[in-house]
Amino acid sequence: MESWNGWVGRDLRAPPVPPLPWQGHLPLSQAAKSPNVMPGLGTARDAGAAPAARACPPCQGKAFSYSSISLFLPFSLCSPFWISLVSALSLPIPCRVSPWPPPIVLEPFAVTVPVSVAGGLGDTQFSFRLRQAGGSRSSPFQDDGRYNREAPVTLQREAAHYFGYVYFRQVKDSSMRRGYFQKSLVLVSRLPYVNLFQCLLQLIAPEYFDKLEPCLEAVCNEIDQWPPPVPGQTLNLPVMGVVIQVRIPSRVDKPGSSPVKQCNQENLLPAPLVLPSVHELDLFRCFQPVLIHIQMLWELMLLGEPMVVMAPSPTMSSEMVLALTSCLAPLRYCCDFRPYFTIHDSEFKEYTTRTQAPPNIVVGVTNPFFIKTLQHWPHILRVGEPRMSGDLPKQVKVKKLAKLKTLDTKPGIYTSYKTFLHKDKTLIKRLLKGIQRKRPSEVQSALLRRHLLELTQSFIIPLEHYMASLMPLQRAITPWKNPPQIRPFCQEDFMKSLEHAGPQLTCVLKGDWLGLYR
Repeated sequence: MESWNGWVGRDLRAPPVPPLPWQGHLPLSQAAKSPNVMPGLGTARDAGAAPAARACPPCQGKAFSYSSISLFLPFSLCSPFWISLVSALSLPIPCRVSPWPPPIVLEPFAVTVPVSVAGGLGDTQFSFRLRQAGGSRSSPFQDDGRYNREAPVTLQREAAHYFGYVYFRQVKDSSMRRGYFQKSLVLVSRLPYVNLFQCLLQLIAPEYFDKLEPCLEAVCNEIDQWPPPVPGQTLNLPVMGVVIQVRIPSRVDKPGSSPVKQCNQENLLPAPLVLPSVHELDLFRCFQPVLIHIQMLWELMLLGEPMVVMAPSPTMSSEMVLALTSCLAPLRYCCDFRPYFTIHDSEFKEYTTRTQAPPNIVVGVTNPFFIKTLQHWPHILRVGEPRMSGDLPKQVKVKKLAKLKTLDTKPGIYTSYKTFLHKDKTLIKRLLKGIQRKRPSEVQSALLRRHLLELTQSFIIPLEHYMASLMPLQRAITPWKNPPQIRPFCQEDFMKSLEHAGPQLTCVLKGDWLGLYR
């Protein structure tokens, strides 16, 4: 990867800011001297929309050339927040304006400021996903093709979307106009490495909030020395005196297998911070309130049904959406999904309109306003506040959509969907027994993940076998004859094949498998 992606932040009320007129390397301290550009706030015509972002210390004329950092992070954002101004964004330090024609444009980053933390103090971490709003969607990076060929389909870079990882802090501060310090540090990447980037934010953000731009500059220099993310390799990633050790999964890894043992740590001082996975969430913790309905949720994801996840916090919203979309692993969830969605997103009107059917997408929200605007969606999952006790949280109930109230909506799955498969009572008993025995959450998640993997494989294997039967035999392929044709897919023949070679051979779960295929 050759360069940082250019970005100019703007107040949401201001008109769109055109791309910066210059190209090449440009320290922010020099950008601040430009008569037409304010650091982090766009052109001078936006000067009345928001206070100017704090400029970085002089860069002493040094031209920064980041080649490795953009393999992980095309850019990062620091987002100070004023309640009356929604948000303002400032460029990373140091920055490089991208010379790509046309420049990449992102949607407004009001999503980086949580809606539901107005009464809470402390730090909040969550993630979001947004569509690239304009410009070329073909990647200019030469290694993208190789990475995507070697990486699992669930971890491939996306050409049309970015993932955002947010660390938001809200504390009382009498020096601020509203009495609160509110600021977000955002990492943006095309890689869905949620564990790695959230861990990175936990190291960077607290220091950044205290030391501001010099901290970011030091971190950028360190990340620029990181090796590229090569599937199958274990990486040692130094940052701020800590070495993060993580293995990048490979396409050849066996699904459901234990992580490969990390490399020798004897020569690493201090001892590295080892991440078991770059992307896998704690499924058991995410699904605790809906464990008895995990079968229904898996079916809804398999069928690509529209779903709204209403949660009390951006953290719970984003984690639940990511957990739902991971249910089909090792298959990729090919529909759209938004771990944290707000009224400021450009698709707001598209998703809330009643003139057409809801799109095939999983949306995570926290704003109670969505209870009214999205109540016409066919499946709504409402989760409550997490409980800290060691017992299994109270399981939500399946309720009719008519019972969805605008105010004081109780936790539950509001849907009229009837499952095709029966619940796996054996799995539920094992998980409940694990809670009683204080089994580690990692083990509980592994049990849950294996169950979902078996379901997905049991569903897809008969389809793979039938598709293989349509292929010509190898002996029929000769260099002196025309290539034989692949026989057409016949739904009736496929359904008949399920009678003797269906999911019942690999899965003990009973139910209407034929209806699920239809």
